[in-house]
Order: sequence, then C-alpha cells, then structure tokens
Amino acid sequence: MRYVIVLLLGLIMGAGAAVFFLGAARAKSAPGTQVQAPETGSDPAGTVVVTLSSSFVDGLLDTIFRDLGAPAFRLAGTRMQPENATIQRASFQQPCTNTITLAQEGNNIKTQVQFAGGRISAPLAFNGSYDLMGNCMQFKGWAQTSIQLRFDSGTQTVYGQVNVDGVNLEGVNPVANNFVTVFVRNAIDQRVNPLVLIGAPQLQLMIPVRASNGSLKAQVKDVRAEILDGSLRMHISYAFSGTRGQTG
Repeated sequence: MRYVIVLLLGLIMGAGAAVFFLGAARAKSAPGTQVQAPETGSDPAGTVVVTLSSSFVDGLLDTIFRDLGAPAFRLAGTRMQPENATIQRASFQQPCTNTITLAQEGNNIKTQVQFAGGRISAPLAFNGSYDLMGNCMQFKGWAQTSIQLRFDSGTQTVYGQVNVDGVNLEGVNPVANNFVTVFVRNAIDQRVNPLVLIGAPQLQLMIPVRASNGSLKAQVKDVRAEILDGSLRMHISYAFSGTRGQTG
C-alpha cells in the first residue's frame, strides 16, 4: 500500500514538474479557416473533385522513409537548459541528440494516414533521446494524432493542423513518463504545424488562349472535403477571370 501511494505521488509530482520545466503544449494554429463538408446537392460551377486514397498516401510515406530517410524534429529546450546549450559528456557516453525521429513502424504500430469515420487520423511511431538535468533519456513509442484541414484563400494553400490526441510510451519509468510525454507532444505540436498539404503552385491555374491574345486564370475560392472510408475527396471551387495581352 505504501508503494502504491509513493508511486501515485511520484506520478502527480512528475506531471506537475513536467509542465513547469517544459511548459504546456501550445500547438501552432494553421492559417485560414477549417475546411467544411460539401453542401447538400451538386457542386457549384467551376468545381473539380480530387480523390486521395489511403494507398496513395501510404506510397508517399514509404517513399519518404526509403529515399529521404526518417523525418526528425529537434525537441524544445527545457526551462532548466536552453535549447542552444552544448551538452558536454564523457567520451564513453553517447551524446543525447535531443530529437524525436519518426519511425516507419514500431511497437506493432505503423506510421500512416487513415481515412475513416469521417475523420483523418495518423498514428506516428517514434524514438528519440532527451537530456534532462544531465541524464540522457532514451524513449520510443507512438502518438495518436488527428489532422484538421484548413484553407487560406490569401496564400491559396491547404494546410493540415496536426492535433496530438495521446502519447503511448514503451519501457519508460512511470515518473519520467510525464516528462517524455510533454516534450514529445510539444515537438509534434510545435515542429510539425502548420503542415502544408497543397500549395498555390498546385492549386492555381493559368491557361494561355493565344487566339484571343490573353490567358484564363483560375483562383480557388472555396475548398470542401468529405472523408470516406479509405479515401479523402476534396471539392475545389474556382473563380475564373480572363486577362488580355498576357499569354505567359
């Protein structure tokens, strides 16, 4: 019974200390407004529908891990240790990288994007290390995240707002678990967001009409999305305008 009480006190104090030293997670908000579902009925004139399947996104992720390497993000520094501080260690010790690295698979969890139940979710396997008060903490696990789509008309960009719903760690001391959970959550919240999904070069159109000595321009005025089981269907509505004397 005494052990249980000490353990509970350690967990509570660890959680409080983690928030004090590392700070509460503050996700960077993506620009623009949240993408809504299509309105009932047919799409307005000038709308194109683009469908992304889960297999297509899986292929993108497989290529990133195979050809570019696992994405890595530097962890934010604690209040006790500035982020740009140099970590001095004995020659026989491995230096802490102070990074979190996404893994293609770990703990029977595969890093992927899932379209199901009207939402976009993304389990992310990871591993990394962090220097906390002179101790190098090695960790691994996975985070359950959800992605909210946002469209900014000013920059003509579709963003993804990644929200961390939970962090699951493997083989981490219960007291240290709170510290690791906070800085893993901070790293994903602050280093990944805002996530650029589709930029202006991919969305905007310019079609030269040489016979009329001009060009037809198309600018996105609205983006809607419906999340089906296994696919994401985006409804992109354009506003068209013609400019004479410009064919480039």
